[in-house]
Amino acid sequence: MAPSADKETFRELLASSRNIIIISGAGLSAPSGIPTYRGSSNSLWVQNSISFGTPEQFRINASASWKFYHLRRLICLSAKPNNAHRVLAVLNNPPTLSRIAPLAQQPLLHITQNIDESSLRVLDALPQDVQDIANEHTIQIHGSILRTRCTSCQHVLHSYDPFLAPALKDVQADDELQDIPVDKLPKRGGDSWAGSNRYGRCGGLLRPDVIWFGEVPPQLGEVARKITWCDLLIVVGTSALVKPASEFPSQVKHHGGKVAIFNMNRSEGDEEADFLFLGGCEETLADVLGVGEDIADFWTS
Repeated sequence: MAPSADKETFRELLASSRNIIIISGAGLSAPSGIPTYRGSSNSLWVQNSISFGTPEQFRINASASWKFYHLRRLICLSAKPNNAHRVLAVLNNPPTLSRIAPLAQQPLLHITQNIDESSLRVLDALPQDVQDIANEHTIQIHGSILRTRCTSCQHVLHSYDPFLAPALKDVQADDELQDIPVDKLPKRGGDSWAGSNRYGRCGGLLRPDVIWFGEVPPQLGEVARKITWCDLLIVVGTSALVKPASEFPSQVKHHGGKVAIFNMNRSEGDEEADFLFLGGCEETLADVLGVGEDIADFWTS
């Protein structure tokens, strides 16, 4: 049976659901100007080699990998959360969720495949106690491009600095041949590191703290447990072709839950859906969920 696009029927399901989980992907942040990895001629995986998403490539050519992620980092830092981010954020507001899903366990779990942190930054408009809880219940299953991890001591650092090493300031998007010496790439302790391990600054090479192909998300076990009890999975802006996210809809359906997909275009995962709402999620989410006025209470533009 083809998935339904009936808003009222979906709202009835939403109102009767108890364990709601949201999973989001690149389509959530695309309206903010962050290119998607798949699905268009302008996608980063079309413009660049897929090998930049592997630990093997980083070991072979850390310079090229850092160039790729540095440029993507700049895009993420300059991007602003869009209305779809606001919709998902306002669902953390207890009065809003109680109105549209009175039986739902609060807070909702949001599993995001995005590495740009827009879903976290948008929470700043909410009351501090709501922010804190929402942060705890947002799982960045593919990591964050705004964090680095030392390949030597495994120290994780979060930074909004656009240039994690002076040598990255000269990187240009069209400079395919540029090579940065490894000792000039981001490292623990920065360029001022002079060989001392004082204060834990080991001088090790940093890598983006993102999950590459072949690596296992550290919170996958927690997600698997939550999925078991999910009776409504809301999928936003993702074709769900990459594991483990690709398996979530079928797991929810196997346990008797329902799946609603909000996406720009049809995708292979649609056969798992009970509901399908096509169009830009920055428009469809607020309309279908009926939270436009709630958004206006926290964001004026």
